[in-house]
Amino acid sequence: MSMNNSPNVFLDPNANRFQVNIINESHDNNETSQEDVGADPPHYEETSFTDEAHNRLTISYRPGKRELYDNFLQNGEKTEASLHPYDTHTKMYYLQTFGHNTVDPVPKIDYYRNTGSVSGNKLSRPSLLEIHEQLAKNIAVSTGSAERVANGESSAGDETAVSKEEENKTGLVKFGWVKGVLVRCMLNIWGVMLFIRLSWIVGQAGIGLGVIIILLATMVTSITGLSTSAIATNGFVRGGGAYYLISRSLGPEFGGSIGLIFAFANAVAVAMYVVGFAETVVELLKESATLMVDESNDIRIIGTITVVCLLGISVAGMEWEAKAQVILLIVLLVAIANFFIGTVIPTNNEKKARGFFNYQASIFAENFGPDFRSGEGFFSVFAIFFPAATGILAGANISGDLKDPQGAIPKGTMLAILITTVAYIGVAICAASCVVRDATGNINDTVVPGMSCNGSSACSLGYDFSRCASQPCDYGLMNNFQVMSMVSGFGPLITAGIFSATLSSALASLVSAPKVFQALCKDNIYKGLHFFAKGYGKNNEPIRGYVLTFVIAMAFILIAELNTIAPIISNFFLASYALINFSCFHASYAKSPGWRPAFRYYNMWVSLFGALLCCGVMFVINWWAALITYAIELFLYIYVTYKKPEVNWGSSTQALYYINALDSALALTTVEDHVKNFRPQCIALTGAPMIRPALLDITHTFTKNNGLCICCEVYTGPRKLCVKEMNSGMAKKQDWLTKNKRKAFYAAVAAESFRDGVKSLLQASGLGRMKPNTLVIGFKKDWRNATATQVMHYLFPYFSQYTEELEKLEQERLALEATIKENDFEEGKSGICGFFRKASTLNISKHETKKESTINTIQSMHVGEFNQKLLEASTQFKKKQGKGTIDIWWLFDDGGLTILIPYILTIRKKWKNCKLRIFTGGKVNRIEEEKLVMASLLSKFRIKFADINIICDINIKPHKESWKFFEEMIEPYRLHESCKDITTAEKLKRETPWKITDAELEAFKEKSYRQVRLNELLQEHSRAANLIVLSLPVARKGVVSDYLYMAWLEILSKNLPPILMVRGNHKNVLTFYS
Repeated sequence: MSMNNSPNVFLDPNANRFQVNIINESHDNNETSQEDVGADPPHYEETSFTDEAHNRLTISYRPGKRELYDNFLQNGEKTEASLHPYDTHTKMYYLQTFGHNTVDPVPKIDYYRNTGSVSGNKLSRPSLLEIHEQLAKNIAVSTGSAERVANGESSAGDETAVSKEEENKTGLVKFGWVKGVLVRCMLNIWGVMLFIRLSWIVGQAGIGLGVIIILLATMVTSITGLSTSAIATNGFVRGGGAYYLISRSLGPEFGGSIGLIFAFANAVAVAMYVVGFAETVVELLKESATLMVDESNDIRIIGTITVVCLLGISVAGMEWEAKAQVILLIVLLVAIANFFIGTVIPTNNEKKARGFFNYQASIFAENFGPDFRSGEGFFSVFAIFFPAATGILAGANISGDLKDPQGAIPKGTMLAILITTVAYIGVAICAASCVVRDATGNINDTVVPGMSCNGSSACSLGYDFSRCASQPCDYGLMNNFQVMSMVSGFGPLITAGIFSATLSSALASLVSAPKVFQALCKDNIYKGLHFFAKGYGKNNEPIRGYVLTFVIAMAFILIAELNTIAPIISNFFLASYALINFSCFHASYAKSPGWRPAFRYYNMWVSLFGALLCCGVMFVINWWAALITYAIELFLYIYVTYKKPEVNWGSSTQALYYINALDSALALTTVEDHVKNFRPQCIALTGAPMIRPALLDITHTFTKNNGLCICCEVYTGPRKLCVKEMNSGMAKKQDWLTKNKRKAFYAAVAAESFRDGVKSLLQASGLGRMKPNTLVIGFKKDWRNATATQVMHYLFPYFSQYTEELEKLEQERLALEATIKENDFEEGKSGICGFFRKASTLNISKHETKKESTINTIQSMHVGEFNQKLLEASTQFKKKQGKGTIDIWWLFDDGGLTILIPYILTIRKKWKNCKLRIFTGGKVNRIEEEKLVMASLLSKFRIKFADINIICDINIKPHKESWKFFEEMIEPYRLHESCKDITTAEKLKRETPWKITDAELEAFKEKSYRQVRLNELLQEHSRAANLIVLSLPVARKGVVSDYLYMAWLEILSKNLPPILMVRGNHKNVLTFYS
């Protein structure tokens, strides 16, 4: 096959980077080359990635090859070797990508979708193993699917197309940025405050401070808008608005708590806006004397009717609701335009008497400064205005109904903030430039000739409103909430604007609350609320959520004191704004590679400032409402944290956990070890954690909240199978530890033998200073039936630790001698001490790669009633230990680990009722002195004990019955070379080097006596103990045979309670210095 390397191909603007050749397996490459000589450059199939080509594959053919291709497709020729594991088609052809036959797909978005994605089907790319092992020379694909395979698609692409066709058929409604975000945000921000409170605000604060109040509120909403835009463009946004943005960024704890109160706030906001509308209607009825019952009941009646109508519009579908919003926006814009037109229409005497004089420089100058009255101040006025600036999340709240949430939310939200801010400032300045602060409304209050105006603008314009200083007046910016109606060209349009503002805000809240609540319920964070997750119809409408919102709104319309609840609702919205800003800061601060927002106009520190600003504004508006909001949020946060919902959204909280852990681990590497801070950091050879629960439980008891615990498993056998099995179970076994509240890690290795696996674990486990220093291994109960190799591998951790330790001590001794010779004692005593300090630090650092101690857990069981005993043994360390003892047989000083482990156990809840009893060796004639010495040592270590026993008869011979039992135990493993001739004995030694020789047994006869005698003493003194802690006998590798050592361990634990055999590495783990 030849490739077209002509430069024209690369210069061609229509050429694509991806080219596919159709080949035939039987085609002769040489013939092709000859055929192409002197011919036109060969044409290649091109896969277009442009919209015009609709991602379809355009096929070109070489001269004379079309018939071959057509014949191939018609006949469907194929061989078994050409079948690809992913093929599910019958008609196949061969595909060649980038000049090579491969199953390796090109990048495609469908490989990155989540399972169950609503925007397309998730495809599964071939694994690396399949690419390595199942790479075929040709890839067979079905007729008509060439373009999909070339683009990395499979048959799932057809399903995607079908699903899209079905969406078109069912008429799924999706909104653009104008109708979906801009219109909703503008309507929600422009509330009734614009028409009936803005004039009063600018009258109190003046034009200067009034504009500052508007800009300050805008600063809060703009920063929140920027943060919202950044989060919304950092991946695909689904339905749920503020809840979805916060939960996917900060996790379910923050998202679940704020989502519930945000949905509730929107539901109650429906009642607030509807009551605002009803109050305006009742005022009109009152003016015309047509009240139905009385003012309060009329508000309830009109409010109920209004909520029912709005519910009908919402349930009818988002399309109807969107049309209603557009109509309400038109009415609102006409009302605002009507006000601006009215400011330039020449005024009349009646309006002049009410304080309206058109644009006057004197009025502007007079109203520029503040004139706070009735105890009002800057922050109190700001608190009244700020709710008028909220509503910026109206578009984000229906994110699931937007065509392109990533593009629509930033564009629509920020533009809505800009337009509404300009409108607020424009209305404030115009009103304050045309209307004086106080007016009587009496057309006869004109200026008398010769009267002094004292700088009053109204006086200079011919009206005397001076009596307003001594008695209340009904008109002017400070007194009349209907200033906009008076100024406007046509008053009823302002009333229509008030209706539009209240109804549009109520409608937006009525839609937002169920949408947010449905998203929260779908995530099943609060399991009792999952009933409301179900959606209906083509748009998955939350009908159940609508009904619940309707019930909440009706309840507050009929019975609630809205003036009291209003500050709490405002604080609920502000709390969500604060968390959105904090989410943006937190995601940026965590530096997660997944934080890549397409919206670049944000700053993490500005977002943090916005979060703090929102918190400050909450207290400015109402301090007790802010405290209530924080208390509710904290309660919900604790509840969700306690319940631990099984979700994983890749939140920035998870990313920060990693950063903090990494920083702490790195910081820990600079901290030098000290004996006072020693803690057992265990590597426990449990196998699968659930297989040896008792071993895990006892280890976890003294490492929980105190030290590192790694449960390790060694997979032996063919590496490929072992690795596959190991990888498939890693996550499940770590999850088992987490679900069973075991604060431990799980680690596994695949190795040819148990010995090699343990060696790898001992060398590679841990990180930095968090490396295991204690090996915990269970007793091999089946050692008598195991092969010699298995026993040898099992004992490898025992022998290797002490062999390495002896070698290390020898190296230290040589290094010490060399240093002393180099220094020639120039530094005297202090120089040697200084070296010892350095050597100690170095040794600890070096020794962290090895294990500082070995613990052997043995649980003796009778053969009878095996299952019951096994069950009891597996759970014996789970239950609380009653009053009893932990008997410590501290026979050899190993650095203090033998005494430290049981002390840690006694400070645990399950073992706190157990007392420590100390047993140690001594002389008959020095029992009391030995007791005093041991008591003094333990008191210096500040370790409490119940009793000290000095054992004087450890070294006497055991009873004959006990020794006979030991001899019978080792009999199958003895060589008995002394009973055979030299030749036969040498041959047996070569064939069975693991057997116990007579010479070895004789050499260690005294030590064997001691182990058997110790068992007798243990049965005599510690038979009733809850736990026995015993110094582990030391046996150097190559000197004591494996089976003799196993026999020692077996006889030591015969017919006894659980035994913990401990041997430190003879480095101090206890100190009595402060």
